Amino acid sequence: MSQRELQRVKVIENAVAGRFTVAEAARLLSLSERQVKRLKRRCVPGEVDWVKHGNRGKRRPWRIAERVRAKVLRLAEGKYAGFNDSHFTEKLLEAEGMELSRETVRRILRRAGRPSPQKRRAPRYRSRRERRPRKGMMVLTDGSRERWLEDRGPALTLIGFQEDATSEVLAGRFQLECEDTVGYLRVLRAMVEEHGVPLSLYRDRHSAFQRNDDHWSEEERLAGRQEPTQLGRVLEELGIEQIAALTPQAKGRIERLWKTFQDRLRSELRLAKAKTVEQANAVLARFLPEYNRKFAKAARETANDFRELDKSVNRDRLFSLRYERTVGHDHTISFGARILQLPAAIGPQGYAGKKVEVSHQLNGELHIWLGDKRLLQCPMPIEYTPGMAPRRPEMRPKTAVKKKRPRIYVLGGRAAVAVR
Repeated sequence: MSQRELQRVKVIENAVAGRFTVAEAARLLSLSERQVKRLKRRCVPGEVDWVKHGNRGKRRPWRIAERVRAKVLRLAEGKYAGFNDSHFTEKLLEAEGMELSRETVRRILRRAGRPSPQKRRAPRYRSRRERRPRKGMMVLTDGSRERWLEDRGPALTLIGFQEDATSEVLAGRFQLECEDTVGYLRVLRAMVEEHGVPLSLYRDRHSAFQRNDDHWSEEERLAGRQEPTQLGRVLEELGIEQIAALTPQAKGRIERLWKTFQDRLRSELRLAKAKTVEQANAVLARFLPEYNRKFAKAARETANDFRELDKSVNRDRLFSLRYERTVGHDHTISFGARILQLPAAIGPQGYAGKKVEVSHQLNGELHIWLGDKRLLQCPMPIEYTPGMAPRRPEMRPKTAVKKKRPRIYVLGGRAAVAVR
């Protein structure tokens, strides 16, 4: 019997004996006077069992059946192993038809000695950045390389774009390669074509976005700025302002997204038994709409700052790797180990000495442009992948370089050493 019940026995016995009034007893026990009168009628002098609730020891009518508890534990240990409590509860409702609250599922698992897969740690104080009020004002992007397929397949990189105002995941894609320019271009194009062009992009200082070297050419010194990267050039042409985060905590919203994905999405991939990057992307395509439905928030303002990309823009050329080449006297240009012959020009002048643009597109094709005129279109061989420098298969290993002997010359009475 608890101390509270013992106190109730003592006060009610004093009220029955006339030492306390009903109002005084009600005030001491924090009960209504009506309830005190009921307890006085139930009071049996010299006994204490009357104070116990009538349902004590009885089976609750809403208690979960043992067969249901056993099924929950069986699913948690087998089919849905590794799912967190909330995700597991959702799967029980959606896939198994079992309508249980999250707290009920948590209680069943903890009493069976199954801890949560999520490891909690004490949060550190940080001032959270306020969300942008409208959609399209800011988009966050990042990549996460993990063992998404666990032991069933290779490590994959997930590149994603997230809306800052609503936390909606706008686009995402798995790839075998690490974070690279081609991967970001693919996902950026998917986002722009579905949602539009945002005003700004919040990203880290990855070398795909910005130059991290100290080399400045003479042209860059005269211009006062380094030439942008391939991805940086595309963002400039789209008119997207780039905001570089100095720490991972600065872009904490998308970092928390990865933590959620590494839990929920990895469990979905395990449930689907995905083994390849194609299967992983198929699971991701089903997962993103459901994730946005559950976790996306409403923006504070209804206006939308996404703008549609002009239909006159050549999107294949825009979202490609572009290089400048000078046409040789024989009307050829070099690209890696390949020599490309340009077609004959109309007129006697030709293209010799002119600057052309080589556009290596995401589908593996090469397009050569002189201004807005396309001079050549050709497919790349299978071994040529966008963003990777072509190599000669017959390239021989480097041989040792012989040391050159210095020769001494006398210039104007002073000795000078010249290396020949």
